[in-house]
Amino acid sequence: MFTSINPATGETVGTYEELDQDGIEQALVRASAAFRAWRNSAVEQRIALLNAIADQWEANKQHLAEMAVREMGKPIGGAIAEVEKCILGFRHYAEHGPCYLEPTTVATPGGGHADARWLPMGPVLAVMPWNFPYWQVVRFMAPTIMAGNVGLLKHASSVQGCAALIQQLANAAGAPDGVFQNLPIKSDHVSGIIADKRVVAVTLTGSEGAGAKVAQAAGRALKKVVLELGGSDPLIVMPSADLDAAAKTAVTGRIQNAGQSCICSKRMIVHADVYDAFMERFTAGMKAVRVGDPMDKANAMGPLSSVQQRDTVLEQVARAQSEGATLLFGGEKIEREGAWMTPGVLTDIDPESDVAKEEIFGPVAAVYKVKDIDEAIALANDVPYGLGSSVWTQDDSEIERFARDIESGMTAVNSLLASTPAAPFGGVKLSGHGRELGPWGMHEFMNLKAVMFAKP
Repeated sequence: MFTSINPATGETVGTYEELDQDGIEQALVRASAAFRAWRNSAVEQRIALLNAIADQWEANKQHLAEMAVREMGKPIGGAIAEVEKCILGFRHYAEHGPCYLEPTTVATPGGGHADARWLPMGPVLAVMPWNFPYWQVVRFMAPTIMAGNVGLLKHASSVQGCAALIQQLANAAGAPDGVFQNLPIKSDHVSGIIADKRVVAVTLTGSEGAGAKVAQAAGRALKKVVLELGGSDPLIVMPSADLDAAAKTAVTGRIQNAGQSCICSKRMIVHADVYDAFMERFTAGMKAVRVGDPMDKANAMGPLSSVQQRDTVLEQVARAQSEGATLLFGGEKIEREGAWMTPGVLTDIDPESDVAKEEIFGPVAAVYKVKDIDEAIALANDVPYGLGSSVWTQDDSEIERFARDIESGMTAVNSLLASTPAAPFGGVKLSGHGRELGPWGMHEFMNLKAVMFAKP
């Protein structure tokens, strides 16, 4: 049995039955049968299904958003924006997916040619997290449907209401039985499903530890795996930057989703020439963040996703202080029922300390002062992660240095880093491997087959 707890109040949102072993077997049977039919479905049928699902999400936008607020605490404005992004994701693959499936023809010696064709592979298991309970799923679900594969979702235990809604709306849109299935299961069933010969691949968004376990299980079964793991993204501010915009973006990076986003900036690396001016703006913005009821659109930040997650962040703040860091303000527990804390700012952090190497998955910023671009890049890279980055400068040569030398899968220039359906998403180092979104994400779980033709 799963129980969802509202992190704003501590109250029970709902309970959900766990799928037993027989239920898992039935789901795998359905997935296998569905793939045999769906792999040969017309592209027009796939387009129609994706658009129908998008229509269902549009019609149920408020209901979907409120479920996310109740189960993981994000403010209602952010929850609505997440649902809207999912609708765009479905429609993106409905519109552009057919082009992503087009074969490529190349000449071969002797006057022949080869077609490089993208073919579906089978049922794909997705292990998804709670922080963006819809968008993380849609990043996998939409390209899976367009590719001619079928999907199996193992969602986080705390957002089973969101998971059930995703399944319900797929059914309401007319998805054939077995093309997409939500599996309300716990983590101890994942390795067995990965090992099952009917499942061809697995994708996971989550922690480094969860990624290692899934990769190990996939490796034993010699199956393809895509991992989108943690991040400790730098936001680098150089002397030519628009400081007002940079500071505003830095605040958003730390309080959006209560700081529980893998690609939002967590470490602010600021050139000494503009450090004081940036800090004046940044600290004022962090202090002005309105924290409160996530159902109230006036509030920019709600609770963290759980008391456990809140306490993890508080422990990191305390450990950082014990290692010599200065807590300028905030980073404290709010004494009320639920998973509440205040936004905070840490400075004077030893880059070699334990906390400096970790991801702080909550509304606390780490700020560093550097003397030049070389030190900024070295510090940006001096963590085990390499997911995203944000750089602020008007100097084209600096932009090229950052793009070339920052060890990350993504770099945003003078903007907040955000995923978009058309661009590749993913990281390097301990942030994982493989890519989601665009044609790259869809092709991760497809068979690139060479069909060879001799000269007529």
